[in-house]
Amino acid sequence: MSTFKAPKGTYDLIPPDSATYLAVREAIAAPLRGSGYGYIETPGFENVELFARGVGESTDIVTKEMYAFETKGGDRLALRPEGTASVLRAALEANLHKAGNLPVKLWYSGSYYRYERPQKGRYRHFSQVGAEAIGAEDPALDAELIILADQAYRSLGLREFRILLNSLGDKECRPVYRAALQDFLRGLDLDEDTLRRAEINPLRVLDDKREAVQKQLTGAPLLRDHLCDACKAYHEEVRELITAAGVAFEDDPRLVRGLDYYTRTTFEFVHDGLGSQSAVGGGGRYDGLSEMIGGPALPSVGWALGVDRTVLALEAEGVELDLPATTSVFAVPLGEEARRVLFAKVTELRKNGVAADFAYGGKGLKAAMKAAHRSGARYALVLGERDLAEGVVQLKDMESGEQTAVGVNEIVAELEARRG
Repeated sequence: MSTFKAPKGTYDLIPPDSATYLAVREAIAAPLRGSGYGYIETPGFENVELFARGVGESTDIVTKEMYAFETKGGDRLALRPEGTASVLRAALEANLHKAGNLPVKLWYSGSYYRYERPQKGRYRHFSQVGAEAIGAEDPALDAELIILADQAYRSLGLREFRILLNSLGDKECRPVYRAALQDFLRGLDLDEDTLRRAEINPLRVLDDKREAVQKQLTGAPLLRDHLCDACKAYHEEVRELITAAGVAFEDDPRLVRGLDYYTRTTFEFVHDGLGSQSAVGGGGRYDGLSEMIGGPALPSVGWALGVDRTVLALEAEGVELDLPATTSVFAVPLGEEARRVLFAKVTELRKNGVAADFAYGGKGLKAAMKAAHRSGARYALVLGERDLAEGVVQLKDMESGEQTAVGVNEIVAELEARRG
């Protein structure tokens, strides 16, 4: 056994479980690729200030959970705790917004890092697939992203998730609500840290999960009662578009999410089969984030869906994905000459798009056939000395057990014909 183990709160993705994670990533990405979203990949670490300004200095992510460090050159960097700020930074740096085709639609997939107490569904290293539509203020974009996420989850076979929806207002109506909420919070019995947070960003207090705090929030003013006419109209159009698409959602007037950059539309995907860590993904509109990090005004909207949490949701519903076998054909050579001939055939099969593997290490027939069964291959190619002399290979159907002699030079065509 190795002396080293994966760091606390992290995990290794290994076969066969890793195939499920790959299938989940592909299912989430598929509707995005079919809707004009291009792939983007950003570094695993960024300047600390990017997240401090964008995510918010008063958020738990920045104050408690971010892995920050100083390089030998004196730069202050942080492992990325979320994807939106990095993607927007990259889009601005590459001037994608100046290409003349707004919104810039991007999707991404990667690992993110937060230092928090590890538990099922909450890790210090986790995987997300995300999407961002940058540079347009349009309720149809907000609706599009919610619909695409719903489509992705349903394509996986998930049915027991819920979509929570709210509006956080904008720079016109949010300050009025902020003042009303602060007045309410100042009258509660809250600890010093929570009161300090209430002065910096009172919405963060609404997101506090502690029961002692939540009990006191009964009767707190709701943002929906303070929305300006423009925000009300915008939110109503988002709701109408989602409803017209047949996507069910629940209005949640207390939903604020854990990041400071959200404005107007905010939403969360939750699955009640996951216990306390019920959120499987979420997002919203962030019209002021570009300006926060030094860019021009670029109203934008996006989401991130947790791959880890989605896998747990599949398990909670008992959904088993129909994953293709990683190997279609497994070659079993018996003897050195057979080894040379079959290895060439395996290479040829791979060039023709057939997933093929080989009994490496000079295994005997019994051990090699066990390996063939473990591989999940539909067919085994067995080649011995007598077969070589006759110029044939034994093609065995691993499901039916039927075995057929096929000419060595005809095996590729025969397998392609059987695949249809």
